[in-house]
Amino acid sequence: MQTGLLKADALGRIEVVEEGGTRRIRRDTRAARFGLRWLARSAAAREARVLRALAGLDGVPQLLSWGGGVLERSYMDGAPMQRAQPRDPRYYRAAHALLKRLRARGVAHNDLAKEPNWLQRADGSPAVVDFQIAWASSRRGGLFRLLAREDLRHLLKHKRMYCPQALTPVERRVLARRSWLAGAWKATGKRVYKFVARRLFGYWDNEGQGRVRD
Repeated sequence: MQTGLLKADALGRIEVVEEGGTRRIRRDTRAARFGLRWLARSAAAREARVLRALAGLDGVPQLLSWGGGVLERSYMDGAPMQRAQPRDPRYYRAAHALLKRLRARGVAHNDLAKEPNWLQRADGSPAVVDFQIAWASSRRGGLFRLLAREDLRHLLKHKRMYCPQALTPVERRVLARRSWLAGAWKATGKRVYKFVARRLFGYWDNEGQGRVRD
């Protein structure tokens, strides 16, 4: 068995594990900083819960195991958006369809402004990773619909960057209408998040060298 470190911070370690010709991703919260272990385990438990809700869905990681502070999920082979820079309109149509399938399972990702959370696979199709702050709910109330719409808006912002000629009039109207949640987050919550992430956890929004679109 071989392991390679992808990320290490105050919330633990993320490694790629290769064994028997296959790869998987391991999130080890046991390595989290003392005093933050509860938070690391809570985030991993949330990710495990969301991945269970998405079991069998193409385009997202599959949960392999969760227990003892260690989460393992399937490896998604693909290039992150900031490297792939997808310019084919078919990528964005497929990504929109993937978001619809997430929504049908009761899942809002909540972190799709980050380019590294989008992959382009070898066949050109999209995939989404990192469900630590995603929301899985059997209730599809107003807040859930708002969060799902924000997922779409973030996808359209990426499309505007890499494939602007393919934006439809409806998509341009969606981009033009910022929700109260997005406005509040940019004005208050995002500043707090950045302060905590950088000063307490020791990482940056663009740690994967991708843009973060507000």
